[in-house]
Amino acid sequence: MNTERFHNIEDIIGYTFHDLELLVTALTHKSYANERKINKVESYERSEFLGDAILEFVVSEYLYKNYPDYPEGKLTKLRASLVCEFTLSQISKELKFGHYVLLSRGEDLTGGRNRNSIMCDLFEAVLGAIYLDGGLDEAKKFVHRFLLDDVETHSLFYDAKSTLQELAQKEEKTLTYALLEEKGPDHNKSYVSEVCINGEHVATGEGASRKASEQTAAYNALLQIKKKQG
Repeated sequence: MNTERFHNIEDIIGYTFHDLELLVTALTHKSYANERKINKVESYERSEFLGDAILEFVVSEYLYKNYPDYPEGKLTKLRASLVCEFTLSQISKELKFGHYVLLSRGEDLTGGRNRNSIMCDLFEAVLGAIYLDGGLDEAKKFVHRFLLDDVETHSLFYDAKSTLQELAQKEEKTLTYALLEEKGPDHNKSYVSEVCINGEHVATGEGASRKASEQTAAYNALLQIKKKQG
């Protein structure tokens, strides 16, 4: 396997691996590993397992130190909003992990390079690889740089629908959602919904279920509102 192209990921994340194979493994989906029956390769599952634990620790430590007035319940909710699948998947997409992940042909053809569940896994797997290669300090730098750099924005998605509803009620406006489109085969269907305020279109969102598409639409609406506010 030509590993040279993975150096591009090092440039993107700002970390150079001593052992590049750790990064390659972190970007190897189990479907690709299973496809290589003769020359068996390892998938990212073990690295993801480690990265998940490191992520929870780093985020917990950060919130504990930076939100001293938050009680345990509020800290737990904020942490959950930061490490949810959607948030981590969007960061992985911004980092272009989907361009580099090794997938089986079937997984690739069914949209694996853009699937939120895989993108979320990749964030945690790469984090695990950085920890194994460079230690906890380097792992912390990765999380702080790409997740904790903007806690307010990265925590919006988790409660997007309820947050948008509260804003609408505060301004005595009516909030409605409508399904615009269903697309894709039954085993990989995607839904597109829009959110309207007082009957006017505000934003659209796409997801693997109607509920998920509405949540994404609400999130996109909040981003627009946040941008307008400065």
